[in-house]
Amino acid sequence: MTQLKPHHLKYFTVCLILLFSSVASAELLVVKQKFETENFKTFNGKTIKKVQVGWESYGQLTPNKDNVILVTHYFSASSHAAGKYTKDDPQAGYWDALIGPGKAIDTNKFFVISVDSLANLGANDPNVITTGPATINPDTGKPYGLDFPVVTIRDFVNIQKLVLESLGIKTLHGVIGASMGSMQAIDWASAYPDWVPRMVSVIGSAQSDAWTTSLLERWAIAIRLDPNWRNGDYYGHTPPIEGLIAALMFITQDALTPIAINQVGKTKAVNHQPLQSEPLHSITANFSITTWLRERAEQRAKLSDANHLLYLTRASQLFIAGHGANLTAGLQTIQAKTLFLPSGNDLLLMPYLSENANQALLDLGKVSELQELTGDSGHLNGVSGISEKALKIKEFIEQ
Repeated sequence: MTQLKPHHLKYFTVCLILLFSSVASAELLVVKQKFETENFKTFNGKTIKKVQVGWESYGQLTPNKDNVILVTHYFSASSHAAGKYTKDDPQAGYWDALIGPGKAIDTNKFFVISVDSLANLGANDPNVITTGPATINPDTGKPYGLDFPVVTIRDFVNIQKLVLESLGIKTLHGVIGASMGSMQAIDWASAYPDWVPRMVSVIGSAQSDAWTTSLLERWAIAIRLDPNWRNGDYYGHTPPIEGLIAALMFITQDALTPIAINQVGKTKAVNHQPLQSEPLHSITANFSITTWLRERAEQRAKLSDANHLLYLTRASQLFIAGHGANLTAGLQTIQAKTLFLPSGNDLLLMPYLSENANQALLDLGKVSELQELTGDSGHLNGVSGISEKALKIKEFIEQ
């Protein structure tokens, strides 16, 4: 009988995890919960009189509530990290491959919880509960629009902390998040080090540098240039749907790679060719690949709000772990052992952002490690390709 070598055994273990995950996923049904608080003080000193956010949980709390893993979601996501609302739902939560009974984040062992962000992009999604520019301002009886305070990653963290405290939770087993969620995860470790013994940053960053901030600004520009934006006062009027669609097209392309987009272009349904007939004869005609991007953006725009996208963009641009004068000070307070999982071909939050954060923590004498996600999907390797690091995440959380 052939003896399994260590790397064969590791691969076999991953396959078993994924096989069991696919069987168990259909059994994980979740219910959206609502949290409310009043007079929430934002990081920049403003007050939001009433805040409502949604949250979801998977698994059961232990009697002493010490088995909590917080999942902080990415830019266009919500607290729907795993499972389905009904058995007939066509799609499970975005990290369903990772979270559930017997999976890498095992809900037989852990109580996993996630919270909808403030100004969540899915303001028009019936499965999202959020407070943001589209919310009615109790002082005026009209949507806030740009009167809504600028919010930061720290504000998202502080709302999550209030949700946890309302459940009697006083510490975390760990926190894990992807993309904008990674910003929340590392800020949790910096702001509340006594809460966080383990932190996993997927396709992440410890601060938005000049390149990242200017890249994100393209998303905002598309909305501001739409004449229907009306300086954010479009509620009750025609919304800036074209600007929103353009921004979502940018987001989709920025989250992928040339390889991924070119693979789509080669499919029979798209069949991209430089000399396509319609674009050749009309400057207003679209190429098949841009039509593909637009169709996806149009679907997402139906549930999204343009102002909310602007606020999430600004929160991401303002980010620095610790929300202090410099990154070193923010990282110095971290007590957690940390794991960074960047994507090697990420064109949005480029891998050097994780590499720099990991090295800075090591230079400060912290316990940190980094492994790279592979695959052709760029930034989206951290969502659709997360199974590649399922075993590593499981080991890191449970060790």
